[in-house]
Amino acid sequence: MEATTCNGSVDGSPIFYLVGIPSLPESLFLPVFFIFLLFYILIILGNALILVAVVAEPSLHKPMYFFLTNLSALDILFTTTTVPKMLSLFLLGDRFLSFPACLLQMYLFQSFTCSEAFILVVMAYDRYVAICRPLHYPVHMTPQNNAILAASAWLTALLLPIPAAVKISQMVYNNIALIYHCFCDHLALVQASCSDTTPQTLMGFCIAMVVSFLPLLLVLLSYAHILASVLRIRSQEGRSKAFSTCSSHLLVVGTYYSSIAIAYVAYRADLPPDFHIMGNVAYAILTPILNPLIYTLRNKDVKAAITKIACSKTLSEIRAIGL
Repeated sequence: MEATTCNGSVDGSPIFYLVGIPSLPESLFLPVFFIFLLFYILIILGNALILVAVVAEPSLHKPMYFFLTNLSALDILFTTTTVPKMLSLFLLGDRFLSFPACLLQMYLFQSFTCSEAFILVVMAYDRYVAICRPLHYPVHMTPQNNAILAASAWLTALLLPIPAAVKISQMVYNNIALIYHCFCDHLALVQASCSDTTPQTLMGFCIAMVVSFLPLLLVLLSYAHILASVLRIRSQEGRSKAFSTCSSHLLVVGTYYSSIAIAYVAYRADLPPDFHIMGNVAYAILTPILNPLIYTLRNKDVKAAITKIACSKTLSEIRAIGL
């Protein structure tokens, strides 16, 4: 595929125009704005609540919950990268982004996507050591090792999208390039270019394989060992206890990869662009909003810590009023 001729800028300074959801009538922009705003508030509040609970409650100062705080912080950053611009688009009609802003949004979106996948792998490893090698758990999952594992996940995720971002920055665009999306997604930026898109499409596919399938393979491998160990436990109570420590993480993994599958099917299937866009938007919102719900509803320790904090705050307010 040869590069086509652009009417514009080769100096790296195009302006990007976010088309949004093409077939969505403007009369529905305000309802969509309020729906996204509600989701965004729930994501911020839910994940912030988990962060506060884990930090404030000494009984949660364990490796499992340390990684959970990383996941919650990541979800806040992940949605803040894209949702505020979508809110601005639907409320104010603010569709324009400069080239650096669009490139930064694409890079951060990819980085936080990678980070989430790697943090889920680290959490799976934590469960593997806890169940399959319980005697070695205090040795392997020390605060120093936990910090190294988390930092490695973040650093790897920050480095992986750099080649794609560099290549995007070298592509040629019109002075005003149309982005058929609600935010600057990698594929949407590639499709908006006048350059040969084959290398970028291939690179994006390779990154997606590394980010999606390799972490999934590692998670499945961890849980295969966990399942084998649990089945060797003779008592039903012991099996139930072992499975209960993994249930929340398994649900989060299932939600994360289900949302990826939705986005992938929406892209690969012969569907209108609106379905591709909404599949990606669902991926950007679904996991961050469900993660805190899963951990607060299914994890007894987190639920107890949040209840304790809420009760102590209420008691303090009652005492203050009494005074």
